[in-house]
Parts: sequence; C-alpha cells; structure tokens
Amino acid sequence: MPPPFLYNLDEIDFDQPIYDIDAIRQVNPQRCEMEHLTAIVHVDRENHGLVGYKDITENEFWVQGHMPGYPLMPGVIICEAGAQLAGFYARKFSLLGGDFLGFGGMDDIRFRAPVYPNSRLILMARCTKLRPKIRAVNQVQGIVDGKMVFSGSIIGVPITRDGNSE
Repeated sequence: MPPPFLYNLDEIDFDQPIYDIDAIRQVNPQRCEMEHLTAIVHVDRENHGLVGYKDITENEFWVQGHMPGYPLMPGVIICEAGAQLAGFYARKFSLLGGDFLGFGGMDDIRFRAPVYPNSRLILMARCTKLRPKIRAVNQVQGIVDGKMVFSGSIIGVPITRDGNSE
C-alpha cells in the first residue's frame, strides 16, 4: 500500500508556478537531457518541502530506446527528477552548502506504476533529516493522474568543486 501523499494536490495551483524552468536553472545546474523539472508550484518552508512537476514529452532522450515501441520512463530518471526537486530546495534555501548537491543514496524506493510520454509527473519532496554541510534525507513521491507512481527516500550530499567536503 502506498504511503499518504506528502501534500494535498487539490490545494495547489498548478497554473501559477512559483518557479518556472528559467528560475529553476538559476539554482539547479543540470542542463539539456539531464533537466528533469519543468516547474515548482508549492514551497513549504515550515516543513522543508515542495511540489513541482516534469512534463514528459515524446522527445525525451529515452523514448526511442526504453522500450522500443512501448516507451517507459526509466526508474533511474524518475528518481533523478525527485532528487532534482529536493536538491532545488536544499540549494535555494542553503540547507547544505557546497558548490553542487550530489546523490548520496536512496532507500525504500518503490515503483508503483509506469510513466509514459505525454504525462505530467508531479513530484513532491520533504526533508525529514538534516545535518547541515553533511546530508539531507528527503521523502519523495511521484504522482501521475492522481496515482502514486513512485515513493521512497533520497539522500543529498554537498559537493565542492575541489572534491572535498565543506
């Protein structure tokens, strides 16, 4: 059984993004095929959480090869989208420091339904454990058409350009 949604999606205005792709690019370094956020529509500073989405098109780099004739969004890309959402929050609000935010690990990731092109993958993240300059643990969820398609926890760690920790 999937966990409850982190946020009530009926209370969020998806037509009025707080941060669009250009604003996301001011915070997140990913570009080209590695950009997996379209917009952020809700920020919850009190609980260190947010809601955003990725509009998935037929032009995604993985469509032709995963799986030919029946394209499915790869699980690793779904996790990357969740990590980019959590990373946006950590960088925007200076939770961890560093020059970049890296993937430190994942726990209890569950894929509950496939994600196809021409879908909107709604992403939710909430920081549940924070050790400044060391790591942040985030609960993440993905929803398509009101159904949870993935959930779990993702760890973000600060990375500096010289390769040393803060």
